[in-house]
Parts: sequence; C-alpha cells; structure tokens
Amino acid sequence: MTRIGLTFLFIVGALSLWAQHTTMLSGRVVSKEKESMDFVTVYLKGTTYGSTTNEQGLYHLHAPAGKYTLVVSAIGYETVEKPVTLIQGQRTKVNVVIESKATELDEVVVVSNGISRLKRSAFNAVALDTKALQNSTQNLSEALAQAPGMKIRESGGVGSDMQLMMDGFTGKHIKIFIDGVPQEGVGSSFGLNNIPVNYAERIEVYKGVVPVGFGTDAIGGVINIITKKNQKRWFLDASYSFGSFNTHKSYVNFGQTFRSGFTYEVNAFQNYSDNDYYVDTPVKDFATGAINKKKIEHVKRFHDKYHNEAVVGKIGFVDKKWADRLMFGFTWSNMYKDIQTGVRQEVVFGGKYRKGYSLMPSLDYRKRDLFTKGLDVALTANYNKNIMNNVDTSSYEFNWRGEMRPLKMPGEQSYQNTRSDNNNWNGTLTANYRIGKAHMFTFNHVINAFHRSNKSLLNEDSEANAIPKETRKNISGLSYRLMPMEHWNVSVFGKYYNQFIAGPVASSTAQDTYIRTTNSVSAMGYGAAGTYFIMKSLQAKLSYEKAYRLPTNEEMFGDEDLETGDIALKPENSDNINVNLSYNEMFGKHSVYVEGGIIYRNTKDYIQRNISDLSGGKYGATYVNHGKVLTKGYNISARYGFANWISIGGSFTQMNVRDNVKTVSSGTNQESLTYGARMPNLPYQFANSDITFYWRNLGKKSNMLTVTYDNLYMHSFPLYSEVIGSESEFVVPTQFSHNLTFSYGMQNGRYNISFECRNLTNEKLYDNFSLQKAGRAFYGKVRVYFGGK
Repeated sequence: MTRIGLTFLFIVGALSLWAQHTTMLSGRVVSKEKESMDFVTVYLKGTTYGSTTNEQGLYHLHAPAGKYTLVVSAIGYETVEKPVTLIQGQRTKVNVVIESKATELDEVVVVSNGISRLKRSAFNAVALDTKALQNSTQNLSEALAQAPGMKIRESGGVGSDMQLMMDGFTGKHIKIFIDGVPQEGVGSSFGLNNIPVNYAERIEVYKGVVPVGFGTDAIGGVINIITKKNQKRWFLDASYSFGSFNTHKSYVNFGQTFRSGFTYEVNAFQNYSDNDYYVDTPVKDFATGAINKKKIEHVKRFHDKYHNEAVVGKIGFVDKKWADRLMFGFTWSNMYKDIQTGVRQEVVFGGKYRKGYSLMPSLDYRKRDLFTKGLDVALTANYNKNIMNNVDTSSYEFNWRGEMRPLKMPGEQSYQNTRSDNNNWNGTLTANYRIGKAHMFTFNHVINAFHRSNKSLLNEDSEANAIPKETRKNISGLSYRLMPMEHWNVSVFGKYYNQFIAGPVASSTAQDTYIRTTNSVSAMGYGAAGTYFIMKSLQAKLSYEKAYRLPTNEEMFGDEDLETGDIALKPENSDNINVNLSYNEMFGKHSVYVEGGIIYRNTKDYIQRNISDLSGGKYGATYVNHGKVLTKGYNISARYGFANWISIGGSFTQMNVRDNVKTVSSGTNQESLTYGARMPNLPYQFANSDITFYWRNLGKKSNMLTVTYDNLYMHSFPLYSEVIGSESEFVVPTQFSHNLTFSYGMQNGRYNISFECRNLTNEKLYDNFSLQKAGRAFYGKVRVYFGGK
C-alpha cells in the first residue's frame, strides 16, 4: 500500500475514533422580536463546555454524548435552561428564544418610552430606562429631565453648578443615591451632571413621600441611580464624543463574571470643555467704573475651562451561598474649574479657579434569606476623602470684553488660596423581613459623619481655619407593609432624625475672633402610603408624610468661597401629600401610558438661598430659615408607542410655591408684603415633549436609524419677590428650546454613531438668576458595545 493510502486510512480512523467520543450542539439564539442575538453565553450546566453566539446569533460547541442542561444567558434578558441529549457522533440543533427581563423583583412595568411605574410600590415613583439614550451625549441629569415633574437647573455649560427641581422643591430638598447608597459629600467631580448616561441601567425617581428603605431626610424626593449589573459574561462599552465649545467626553465600562461567581467591573469617564460660548450681558466700563445695565453687549466667555476624570473599580463575588453580592469598590475622581462669574452675570472673573479630587473605598453586601427564610439584608459602607482648593489670587480686575486693570489689592472676589479637607463616613443597613405573602417589615439605619478642616495657604494663622466643621447624622426608619392581595397594599412607617453640628462662630463684631459652637437637633417623622388597582391597567396611589430635612453641610458651612453657611439653621419640616393616578395598557402593537399627580407641601422653617450684596459691587449667597412655604401643584404626562417604530409623549407641570408667612415678625399684626407671593427664582410652569422614530434594518438587517426630536418649555418666573415689580430685569423670560438627535446602530447595536444639535433655534436660556446658558451647539459621538444587550 502506498504512503498516501496509509495516510488516508490513518485520517479516516482518527476521525472515526473522534466521532465515537464527541458530538456537536449548535443552534441560533434570537430575541422575542426575532432579532439575532450576538455575544450571548451558551454552555452546558455543570461542565466546562461552552460558547458564545456570533453576529448572526449562531453558536457551536462540542461535548461528549450524554444528557445535559443547556443554559443561555445575556445581560438584560431572562436566563433560559433547556434539557438536551447529545447522541454520539451526531449533530444536535437547538434554537432558543430569549425575552427581556421585566424587572427586578417584579417591581417595574416597562412601557414603550422607557418610563415606567414601580408596580407594587405604594409610593409615587417612576423608573427611567436609559437604554434608548446611551448613544446620546447626555449625562444623568439631562436624562432625568424626561421624568414627569423634573426640571434641571444649571448655571452655565459643562461642569457648571447644577440643581435638580422636583415638584416645586429644588437642590438640597432632593437626595441622590446610587444603588441605594447616599451620595452626600462625594464632591462635584462625581455629580449627576458629570456622569454619562451609559453609567446607569435605569433611574428611579421617588417624588415627595420616600420609603424608609432609603433612610434619608428628603422632603422633595429621591433619585436612585441603578447601575448595570454584570452577569456571566465579558463585556465592553466604550464611547467618545466631540462638539461645540471644544467639548470632549469619553466613557469606558468593561467587566466579567466567571462561573465561580468571581466578578470585576471598571467604569472610567472624563469631560472637558472650554465653555467659550457667547452671552448677552452688561459690561463694566473701566473708564467710568460703572456698569450700564441698559446697554447689553454680545461677548464670549473666556475663563470657563472645565475638566473632570473618574474611575470606578469593583471586585467581588455574586450568587454565592453566603452572599448574593459582595463587592469591594474604589472610586477616584478629579476636577478643575475656572470661575467665570459669581452668582450674578455682570460680575466677571479672569483668574479665579477651583480644583479638587476625591478618593472613596466602599463595601456592598447583599443577601436574601439570611439565616432564615424571608430575611433580606443589605449593608453598605464607604469613606470619602475629598480635597478642594479655592484660589483667588489675581492682581487684576477683568470685564466681559477681556480687558484688565490692576487691583489695589489681589483677589477678584476675596483674596484667598484655601484648601478644604472634607472627610465623609457613611454606612447603611437595610433589613426586610417577609412573613408569608402578605406582611413585610423593613428596618433601615443610616449613619453619616462629616469633618472639614480648612487651611489657608496665604495666612496659616487664620483662627477661623483652626476650628474644624463637623456633623454627625443618624436616621432610623421602620415600616410595615400589608399586601393581602396583588391589587392593593398599604405601608405605614416612622422615622427618627438626629444631627450633631460643631463649627466656628465669630465672637466679635469685627469677625476676627472665633469660638467653637455646637448644636444638636432631633425629630420624629411618620407617614403612610397605599396603592389600589382599580382595574388591571389603572392604578391609584395616595401617600402622606410628616417629613424633616436636616440642614446640609453646604447650608451650614458654605462652600468656603461664594456661599456663606449658618450652623444655627433649623431643620425644615413639612406635611407632604401625594395623589397619583396612572393608566398603562397594550393594544396589540399599540401602547398607551397616562399619569397625573397632585402635590401638596406645607413646609415650616423653609431653608432659602438668598443673594446678598457684598462690598465693591460683588455678590454672594447666604442660607436662612425663611419660615412657612405652601406648595400646591400637579403634573400630567402621556406616552404613545406603536410597535417598535414610534414613541411620542410629554409632560406638563404647574407648581405654586408661595410665601405663607402672614406677618412681618412674630407677635405683630402687620401683614407681610410678600404673603401669598410666589417664592422667588423658582420656575412654576414648564413642559417637555419628544417624538422618536425607529427605522429598523436600514441598510442591512440588524441595523437601525433612530431620529429623536425633543423640546423644553419654561414659563417666565420672578427673579425676586413679585412685590418688587415686573420689569424685565426682575423676571427670567419665557424659554422654548429644541433638540434634534440622529443615531445609527449597526449589528444589533455593536457599532453606533450619532449626531446631535442642542438648542436648535439658538434660544437664550437661563436657569439661575441672570446666568446665561449655551446657545446652539453640535455634537457627534461614536460608541462600540461588545457583550449582552
């Protein structure tokens, strides 16, 4: 026999022997909408035999003959398990259809627009799905603007001061959480207007009355950012955008969970912008030393550069007997910001700046059925070291034309080079105990400690800087929920608030000597909430709370620059009532979602931020207990979707926030001039709407073009109290802005490119006092995603 013949027989024999011991399993994985699913994990349970699907959703794997359980899993989709039998030497074909996860613990009902109700919750809450926004350049605060009753207020461009407004309450009245962990003291470099929308899987918005599980002292409500949870696969999500005013934003998120339960994840992002847009403002004339407020000039911002960088790393274990989730994390963030203006736009700076960084280790432990069935426990702890420098050492004064002249003494606002060392400790414990299907008890305790020490790099002997600023806050809550039937439930709860404050207070009229002063406050709050499904798709909610909000560190201690605090501030207390009715239904390919809410807040010792005149034509901000404020209002929203082709909807909010102090001072009968007037500098009527078109399989199957138009309307509102007058300089004008976004995704969203035009009509936009925001701007973004959908 020839050599070729022997070789042929050897190959045939080898193949025959291999076929006797191995077989092939293959198939295709598609979504419920019949779309191919790439990078889906496919493996045989309890073995090392596995594979991932390709761009067409196809998978192939080899394993010995036998009976197995086929497991198919993808991020955001229900895991599918199927019994399979592999026959020796044969190919077995198994196709699998996977469905999107509805929610965690059946709490959320998803509708076509990405906004949903928290189904079983008796509290007035919605959840915003960020999936449709992740090809945009939006940050988390901009995404929040789509939720009913929400308004985002910014003082300028990228990195500017930002406040959330919810149902008439703003700023410190609203508390921020990430995965249920309070974000007090994390620093501005890790604020919602810096974090890209890709960081979150969804955003939960609790309006007014807040569940005790958050352990917070919010009066206005709570924002809870739910981050993406890595599931049984490797993934990568990366993007870069560039746009007007030399704005650069980038983001990367990657991680992996192994079958052993070991998991890791890294998030990193940065923002940079020169913020050199044009504004219309009076300009100081150096020849006369005066500002002619009737002469408005079109000038360019020249000292407003901003950049920040952040890295969040997590490592730990999931799905173990001793822990559903045990994660150790570390966050580093850094920021630099030029200060272009003070609290009023006519005052301009050319040398002031602020910089800082933050380091935050953290621990997150969660376990269902700990020790006994029905006991679920979550424990979190973090420490945040935040360093902030405020520098104002320029020897020149600037005006809006960029002209400069020497100052008699250095310091454009107040001569300083101050370093603030902020130390924050935070711990939370939440325990849920379920007794049968009808009863659940929840206990929550939050402890927060803050310590700030200041050091002047110009005057090391400053007596005020030698006395640290300290707070300790403890909040405990206990609730009971009764849910005898699926269509109704009711919760009752109580909260205990305690706060200790210590800091320097001037002991002389010249404010050149200081003493350490302490203060303690405590209070008890309580409330109830209930929900009832009138029909399967029609849900009513009613909630009441006697709520307290303790003064924040910024309100008590200021920002060591433009804002002055007061450690003698009293806690706000408020009677909050929420009534809500929502309807959500699917009619074949049509989806309809409508909701309306009524809000009532009767607040005492309301903490108000006021603008104060300083020497030399400068302005600062102070905090005071104003007294009584009454809020009444409503918001309505609606959404319609047709199949996977179109989504259209919007919301309207009307809030009357009025001064409820009847007399000039306690014990007198003289009526206050501002009684019944709107509280100043608060938008009271605003609306938004949007429409999105989806063109699927454009150019190639699994590609999609998305076109979104959205707008924001805000009615004019008084800058100061209405009793002063209605002249234009006392009123923030009516504004109507428009945005347009085009996004094209290829290969089921693996590769994406998008273009945006913000403020399409170049509207003059203002949120805070006279501070003008950017005009028309253009942005482009590229994004790649590898992994589960």
